[in-house]
Amino acid sequence: MKPVFKIVLGIGIVSMLAALTLYLLNRSSDAEPFLIASLISVAIGIRGATALKGFAYPVMIFGVVTTALIFPQYFLEINGYKLSGLITPLIQLIMFGMGITMSYRDFIGVFKSPKGVLVGVSSHFIIMPLLGFGLASISGFTPEIAAGIILIGCAPNAVAANVISYLAKANLALSITLTSIATLLAPFLTPLLMKLLGGSFIEINVLDMMWDIMKMVILPVTLAMVINELLKDKMKWINAVMPIVSMFGIAFIIIIVTAVGRESLLTVGPLLILLVLIHNLMGYTLGYWFARLFKMNERDSRTIAINVGMQNAGLSKGLAYGMGKLGTVGLAPMIYGPMMNITGSILASYWNRKPVPGFEEAESLNAQPK
Repeated sequence: MKPVFKIVLGIGIVSMLAALTLYLLNRSSDAEPFLIASLISVAIGIRGATALKGFAYPVMIFGVVTTALIFPQYFLEINGYKLSGLITPLIQLIMFGMGITMSYRDFIGVFKSPKGVLVGVSSHFIIMPLLGFGLASISGFTPEIAAGIILIGCAPNAVAANVISYLAKANLALSITLTSIATLLAPFLTPLLMKLLGGSFIEINVLDMMWDIMKMVILPVTLAMVINELLKDKMKWINAVMPIVSMFGIAFIIIIVTAVGRESLLTVGPLLILLVLIHNLMGYTLGYWFARLFKMNERDSRTIAINVGMQNAGLSKGLAYGMGKLGTVGLAPMIYGPMMNITGSILASYWNRKPVPGFEEAESLNAQPK
């Protein structure tokens, strides 16, 4: 670990000790800034440790969520402008970043592995919506908060699934194809599934939701892919910058959602976190065994499990904002995003240590010049 990371990590540990001491002395208001400083410092510090680097982003998210819970007034509006109005542009920017890494070649995987794509996409849009509906039905939450659980289940795959698939020694090419196909299908399947399963909880306008997904996902991704094809090598600097921009964009969206839904979150927080965790873990589990049921090999089964369990929480929050229910419907997606990054990192670490038949051979073939 480089000295600068050690120093920042040390600051985080000292700040955490200071926060704990002040809490024990019943000086909560004095402890809160130290708590925030400790989480953010630890998140930066552990980036310098190879074994812990994958947990830096989730810790950072915990830091920004804590900040929004303690000081929500600073993230609601500025000079009369409601910061929630930034959610759609931020999601468009994040989706543009996704599109800049894609090309039409990503869709060729449909022809190279039709069975894997069919099993992966169908399992994603069957398992997660039904799990969401079941959990929402038994939750006892108000209809809008319960509908948020269904909404995250109806969302397409998260881009992060590709990173986790790579770390888990899964089939990265299949993962990229699944993410691409699910993203293209989202404007049609997400509103229809939400109408079918969530319509009994809240009113769903299918056409409005379709348009929201088109403008938040399809338009920026398509624009980015066109630019990528036209400029090719000249876009390398954007490929390097966009992941960082996307991380800050996601963090800011989470801050806004947390601030807006603070009161509801404090009321239902623990149970909602538990149900979201169950939703996520059952997605991995059922996705894996669904693939095994269709006799998919180990690599492809891992890929499908990851792509089923990891949902596009950012899009879900944008849709909640479009419905005017950010502080209720948007709560489950807000929790799901950080949660899946933590569980996905743990799952990838576990699978990375387990041998995969044919993995080395497949990687060597992919590395050969085309």
